[in-house]
Amino acid sequence: MTTIDALPGLEDVADLAGGSGEAVDRGGESSATRGGEPSPLRRGESSAPPRLRRPDRRQVTMEPCCLEERLPAGHPARTVWAVVERLDLSRFHEGILARGSSPGRAATDPRLLVALWLYAAIDGVGNGRELDRLCREHDAYRWLCGGVTLNYHTLNDFRVGHESALDELLTQVLATLMHHQAVQVRRLSQDGLRVRGSAGSSSFHREATLRRHLEAARSHVLALKHQAEESPGASARQCAARQRAARERQERLEAALAELPKIAAAKAAQKAKPSKERPPRASSTDPEVRVMKMGDGGFRPAHNVQLATDPVSRAIVGVAVCNAGSDARESEPMRRQVERRTGARVEEHLMDGGFVALKGITAAAASGVTVYAPPPVPRKGGNPYVARKGDSVAVAAWRQRMGTPQAKAVYKLRAATSETVNADLRAHRGLDRVHVRGSAKVRSVILWLVLGYNLMHFAGVWLSAGT
Repeated sequence: MTTIDALPGLEDVADLAGGSGEAVDRGGESSATRGGEPSPLRRGESSAPPRLRRPDRRQVTMEPCCLEERLPAGHPARTVWAVVERLDLSRFHEGILARGSSPGRAATDPRLLVALWLYAAIDGVGNGRELDRLCREHDAYRWLCGGVTLNYHTLNDFRVGHESALDELLTQVLATLMHHQAVQVRRLSQDGLRVRGSAGSSSFHREATLRRHLEAARSHVLALKHQAEESPGASARQCAARQRAARERQERLEAALAELPKIAAAKAAQKAKPSKERPPRASSTDPEVRVMKMGDGGFRPAHNVQLATDPVSRAIVGVAVCNAGSDARESEPMRRQVERRTGARVEEHLMDGGFVALKGITAAAASGVTVYAPPPVPRKGGNPYVARKGDSVAVAAWRQRMGTPQAKAVYKLRAATSETVNADLRAHRGLDRVHVRGSAKVRSVILWLVLGYNLMHFAGVWLSAGT
């Protein structure tokens, strides 16, 4: 039998262990620091270098990975996927060209892309590059991808390229929730948000400046075309990217010039303001954006996002995006949209004072809709709840109604509903600013956020219904 004295190098171990021959490293405890006190070193060892465990990042390791096992059973990503599997996404398949045995690369499943953007909306991720990174590094997004590789171009194009399909998807979701009596639209609460647009204040120019920039942009497009023809050695990809950027700038400038008459007409309809006499200006970055008064009192390029909410369930049942600085004409189109989506009739409409227009109140009363909105206080003083000279029967009834305690109690539901929904979207879904250009793309982004909000609040109802 081999004894400890016969093994070279273990004599020191036996000595440090007190001659008992017991193992030195117990429970990961260093022999040099056992019990908090440094052990005595043998003569001559104080000058020797310490033994350390150093990282070796070039070593090759095999780490078995099963995405299904890395995600807990009750994770929200699983809930999103379970809901998406029950949705009818046939509209998203219409543009796919890779079918049957025809040549070409297989397209990414729209079900995966819808699930990714819905989960991103719930998670507060609003950037294609960030979502691309998460699909490679975050377990929840990797689980959704299931090994399918993506890039931010594909993600961003899908996000803003299916506005009509997203609109129908919201209608489909609301129809299901209405069928299971989780949402009702008899009483509607509406509010408008000014969302910062993707354009700078310095991008707004008058007609003369826009035309000068347009001529320069056209010359630049032609110069790039000749450069590509005369320099065959240049990268085709870079040349195409440069030409596309120049062509898109030219298109934006042409669209900005087309927006000037609309801006001029809107100025002419304004009341007496210092800005009314100034020449109209349009943005060369996003022609459809307008300078609006924000919630903090400042003026910045923004979009007017309209949201209609059910005060009982707090589900968002209507979405609209416009570039009007006032909400006065937005109540009736929203009612029509909600009734079209749900097939139910709106009977009561709650809105703040910015929506008040006497013609709109008269039209609502003719449709059998009761409006709850605060009457404006007369400039010369007086009781706002008393009928005024020239009021129609509907307007006089509205003024008197809003002076009653019952109407004031109903109107309080507007702030308790719309303001909390707005705060949720701004604080947790990234609706403080949009980074896309054009009303159609902005509306697509808002629809994703609304779908994610409704999914987050009603996934349990959806799954328990088994639809």
